[in-house]
Amino acid sequence: MKVETLAEQLLFATLRVEANPNVGTGFIVTHKWTPDKTGLFLITNKHVVEGTKQGRLTFTMGNTSCEDRLPLIGQSTAITLSENAWRWTGHPSADIDIAALPLVPVVNHLDETGKTPYYKSIPTTIIPGQEILEDLDAVEEVLFVGYPNGIYDRVNNLPIARRGTTATHPSIDYDGKAMFLIDASVFQGSSGSPVLIYDNGSWRSRGGGLMAGQRTYLLGILGRAYYREDDGSLTFQEIPASVKPVVRTTQMIDLGVVYKATAVVETIEHLLRQRNELPADVTNLATTP
Repeated sequence: MKVETLAEQLLFATLRVEANPNVGTGFIVTHKWTPDKTGLFLITNKHVVEGTKQGRLTFTMGNTSCEDRLPLIGQSTAITLSENAWRWTGHPSADIDIAALPLVPVVNHLDETGKTPYYKSIPTTIIPGQEILEDLDAVEEVLFVGYPNGIYDRVNNLPIARRGTTATHPSIDYDGKAMFLIDASVFQGSSGSPVLIYDNGSWRSRGGGLMAGQRTYLLGILGRAYYREDDGSLTFQEIPASVKPVVRTTQMIDLGVVYKATAVVETIEHLLRQRNELPADVTNLATTP
């Protein structure tokens, strides 16, 4: 398989995060926090990994015999991270359900043991700034990638890509918090899915004009959903991370809650400050103006 388009790259930028009994989605980002320091981080929701002491990640193997290191589809390697390595850092706000894990040590360990992984990452430089967000229309098509209901290509270790639309404007903080809503079917295992605008070929501008080329923005991370209770009331809950069958008396109404991508950067920078790797006066080098 050739991995040339961004859509193809996204298949290898997401990982199945297993934190018994939870299963969710994680996605790999590249973040540059000083002019000469760049790192890899795995991003998921706090509720997927909180309270767990170890977890497992599964990568597709890379073909080291070719210059382009193509993926070896159908060959994968799993790594179980012990308590010393399974150290997630959550966003400093309790209202923001995002956690980050440094991924460089994991990748280096796999390389050293001869199990070279194939992966891609989403650069935080494609996170749109407020000016770009305000130029978006109220309804935009979005793409999200993950493991809904635990479903994925088990033989080839590939996730599921799905589409939806924005249900509230991404430039506005829904309910005064750093999040917005999407109109999409979200299920157990979708927790932690990256949500992007990905237009390849053409799209309509807010003025109705036909634009040509490619447009790609990382808008955020899927974390919660709205449910309808038996009495007709609506509740705002975490997307269940356990994919085991359960008896529910609530019903999803196809409204997913997306935490904004700027909060992903805040989580990474909070992690870096805890490790004394980020100067106090450096913030958010990532977003596109």
